[in-house]
Amino acid sequence: MLSAEATYEIAETCLCLHVQAARRAVARHGDAVFRPLGLTNGQFATLLTLHQAAPVPMGDLAERLTMDRSTAAANLKPLERRGLVVSRSHAIDGRVRIVTSTETGRAVLADAIELWVAADDRASRGLSGNQVRALCLTLRRLSTTYPPVRVFFGQIS
Repeated sequence: MLSAEATYEIAETCLCLHVQAARRAVARHGDAVFRPLGLTNGQFATLLTLHQAAPVPMGDLAERLTMDRSTAAANLKPLERRGLVVSRSHAIDGRVRIVTSTETGRAVLADAIELWVAADDRASRGLSGNQVRALCLTLRRLSTTYPPVRVFFGQIS
């Protein structure tokens, strides 16, 4: 029989539970911060990533955002409709989509960064700059530690 004490111990030390709770809280905060610009925190991350690496193949963009291609493509659609990003076929391999931000997208990103600066100070209140950098390093390390999970006929491999 599973004891209540065992479940309390798991709840206190489970990385998955705590990272998910923190992700949801930070995501809600980011969504609220970027709402005046009509962006979500995920769209902000996409624009920021494109600014660092554009033009970039869709697969590489998805990998940088740690999501699958279909999710990345779906997340790009509202940005494309607003004219903040464009995607086009690769000149040599037409199956590959190349994504880049537009001038309008870069201007919206600049506005979003101004909002982020003020919001990030609030989000990290109580943490020193070194603690924030250490936390980000730890989270990056965690995000690259786990191999992708593949499910075959109900079995995880």
